[in-house]
Parts: sequence; C-alpha cells; structure tokens
Amino acid sequence: MRRALDKDSVGRIGILLGGPSSERIISIKSGNAVYGALFSLGYDVIRIYVKEISSFKKEIARFGIDVAFIALHGRFGEDGGVQQLLDEAGIPYIGSGVQASRIALDKISSKKVFIEHNIPTPDYITINKAQRELFLQGDNPSLFSLPFIVKPSKEGSSIGMSLVRTYDMIAVALNDAFRYDDNVLVEKYIEGDDITVGILNEIPLPVVSIKPKEVFYNFEAKYTNGMTEYVVPARLSDKVTKTVQELALSAHRVLGCDSFSRVDMLIDKKDNSLSVLEVNTIPGLTSSSLLPKAAKAAGINFGQMCVDMVRMALEKVQ
Repeated sequence: MRRALDKDSVGRIGILLGGPSSERIISIKSGNAVYGALFSLGYDVIRIYVKEISSFKKEIARFGIDVAFIALHGRFGEDGGVQQLLDEAGIPYIGSGVQASRIALDKISSKKVFIEHNIPTPDYITINKAQRELFLQGDNPSLFSLPFIVKPSKEGSSIGMSLVRTYDMIAVALNDAFRYDDNVLVEKYIEGDDITVGILNEIPLPVVSIKPKEVFYNFEAKYTNGMTEYVVPARLSDKVTKTVQELALSAHRVLGCDSFSRVDMLIDKKDNSLSVLEVNTIPGLTSSSLLPKAAKAAGINFGQMCVDMVRMALEKVQ
C-alpha cells in the first residue's frame, strides 16, 4: 500500500517545463498536465518555464521550491544538465541522477552499456559529419543493407529519425539527423512489433503494445491523433510478458536509472526475439502518454503517479 504524502511536509513543488531542446512543446504539455494533477490534489505547485541554461541556476533560486518535478524532455532535461544544477542548488528532484540521465539520452553510450551487460539491442554503427561522405560512397558494413534506421544520438520523440528504404533516401536521412546532432546512428532495421514497458518505483508496469497505422513509428505517428493504436496490456502470453518486463527492468538498472523510466523495445517478427531500443528517463507525462497509460492499467491514476514520483524524490534525500 502506498504511504500518504503529507502536503504540508512536501513544501512547494516546482514543475520544470519548456527547456531549450527540440522537444520544448511536448515538455510544456507534460508540465501542464502534471501541474493540473498536483494542483487538483491540493499540493503547492508552481510552473517554472525553463528557457536559457545559462540563467537557470540563478532563476531557480528565486522561486523558493522544495522539490523539482522535471518535465523537461531531451537535452538539458534528460542529459544530466538540469540534474547537475539542482544537485548544486541542493534541491531534490524526480527521476534519475546526472550520470544515468547522461548515458540514457545518449543512444551510443547506452548501447555500449547494453552490449556490455548482454542486453539485446539492434546492431549499429556511428557516423560523424566528417564520415558522412564516405558512408554515402558505400564505405559501410554489409550488415546495413537496406532498409536501415538513421537517427541522431541525443534526441527523443523520434526527432530526426528516418527509415531508409532506398539508396536515394540516405543523403536526406543523414542531413536530417545531422541537424540535431554531430553524431548519428545507423541502426539495423528490425521488422517487428513496438512495445514499451514503464518502470515505476523500480517495478515494471503492464506492457504497452504500439500499433502505428504506418509501418514506421515516427514523430507523426506518436503525436497525431488516430495515427497509432495502443493496447494496454499488450496481448502477450504470461511467459512473454514476464520476460519483456524482466528485460526492461534490467535495461533500466544497468544504466543506473532511478525511480521510474520507460523502456522502448521491439519483438522481431521472424523469431520473436527481443531488442531494447532505448530507455527514457523523463518520458511523456500527459494523461495520454505511454507511462501513464501503463500506470493506469496497473490501477494507478495520473495524479497518484505524479505524487509517487514526488515521494520517491523526497525519499532519496531523507
């Protein structure tokens, strides 16, 4: 049973939203949803719109918050940046710490950790801008026969990601990915079913099955109403569900994540093998986002989930 969180002992909760990343608009939606939920439950909450990293530490001091609810997606919010500044300011915050956040957002770093710990993940190579022309000229491993995935190393929400099916798409895909990062992953394409597993309080939630109307689960499929169907819990056998949840929890742990996350995975249509794509340390936090959907399927409503996140943040410093 969850212990009640005394409102008076919590103090003021600062909802950090916005931020300088390409996911700013999504962050504002998450932050506003969290604000509404906590405010309706009677907590002392304030929205703090983050704009410039350079002025953040000075600005955060004047709000007088007792705990930070990070609803910042992408760079600064998920790469350890805001976590480092909050640590320096002595303000507890939800979610993972500096190191885990940095590794999880960086797809190259997280893949290295997955491989080190024998967690299955799609084969890949990395390309920097200097290597772009060589790749276009055919200097690439044979495992990357078409189709393959191209994506920036440090972006979320499928921003800058492309499914490359024909040779004339490669240059466009690389150009798009390099708009967001100096390092790009070229990843083996696995035709399979997208699933995701939320972790809350170090416990795997029901598996979510993601069924986009198009073949590729891209930015449009994620954020356009009606483009994707979500099945919670996923229609998997008890045995497969347990295996998926255990793998998700392992991925969460080997990256050093704390309290909660969302682990994105694939089930290969050929042999039903599993692959971990990435771990999101600050996943979408609207009432219709995937982590809240999974929590709801476990009997935890959106407001309860937000309160649990605040509780876990405070327990870490007690």
